[in-house]
Amino acid sequence: MIILVLNCGSSSIKYQVIDMEGTTNNLLAKGQVERVGLTDGTLTHKPVGKDVYKTVKDIPDHTVGINMILNMIVDPTHGVLNSFADIEAVGHRVAHGGEYFTDSAIVNDDVKKKIESCIELAPLHNPANLKGILAIEGLLPTIQQVAAFDTSFHQTMPKENFIYAIPYKYYKEMRIRKYGFHGTSHKYVAKKACKAYGFDLENSKLITCHLGNGGSITAVLNGKSIDTSMGFTPVDGLMMGTRCGDIDPSVLLYIAEKEGVGLNSINNLINKESGLIGVGGISSDMRDNVDAALAGDKQAQLALSIYNSRVKKYIGQYAAIMGGVDMIIFTGGVGEHDWDVRYGACTGLEYMGIEINKQVNDDAWGIDTEISTPNSKVKVVVTLTNEEYVIASDTYRLLRPTKCD
Repeated sequence: MIILVLNCGSSSIKYQVIDMEGTTNNLLAKGQVERVGLTDGTLTHKPVGKDVYKTVKDIPDHTVGINMILNMIVDPTHGVLNSFADIEAVGHRVAHGGEYFTDSAIVNDDVKKKIESCIELAPLHNPANLKGILAIEGLLPTIQQVAAFDTSFHQTMPKENFIYAIPYKYYKEMRIRKYGFHGTSHKYVAKKACKAYGFDLENSKLITCHLGNGGSITAVLNGKSIDTSMGFTPVDGLMMGTRCGDIDPSVLLYIAEKEGVGLNSINNLINKESGLIGVGGISSDMRDNVDAALAGDKQAQLALSIYNSRVKKYIGQYAAIMGGVDMIIFTGGVGEHDWDVRYGACTGLEYMGIEINKQVNDDAWGIDTEISTPNSKVKVVVTLTNEEYVIASDTYRLLRPTKCD
């Protein structure tokens, strides 16, 4: 089954073409459309085994962008398929499924209505995700579609871990609770790492650390998410590239009063002006901060120390609620490539039986590998994530259940 995976943002569309029944390389092509709704939009197409192709033109909306993608993947020179008929299904990343979805779902009218009802919970993401679904309906009206939700994996959290200690009416009336995000990544690396290192997913205590420009950590007990660091929105939890993570809410009230600013300014502060860029003052990119810290920049060193400390605190917290941990998994752009963050987050956890092989960790850059020593009581690993493959797998499972393992 050949599946097109779409991840539609407000002004971008990422895509992959995956053959779920291929015998060699499942990935056929991937790419990205940027500057949707603006002039001089770009499509960058990367077919496996062929040269990268890039084109620039105005892309007024998602339908035009997706139509460009479809035409590119069947292009006689740059394409990977013979015709649109080769595409057997489309899988979509959807940011928020509220409490409606505990799994991915085949798209129908009811699913679309529920995605739309969650727009108020994810106003920057769900509208674009829904536009992608509607665009495919217009362009390929007979094809089946599946929605994979960032939040669905975390719907197994018990109430004591997702209810906030504010008046309960806000949960009942406004759906205010912890939802968690990055669910497809946490689910994927938990399963992948257990298979690689001989753990039984359904009888294990795992801590998955998805660290990128955004970041979250999840406690996975016996294959199910029981707590996660992101909350009602992705701003909660870890320090990130531009997000502040955990903060005393009274700090924001104090700043608003002292500076005489409103909610929009505070929203920008916690989402776009904080985290690494806020403390270090250099960049929201971890690589720039590490380089500056190694060069002796004190602010960058402080930002890195705070970042590592937050990761370490969540590892300790989740080990506590699970009564121990069998394996810690690092993934995401930072988790897969940054030796300093991995080492800094694990240093001081020797009391838990964690022992890092510093040389292996220093050399682990974008590869699946174990970075703990043979004597470590807790296995610590780097596991590459592939959220698009998770979406394709769920699409395949739901539409061809008899052929899915």
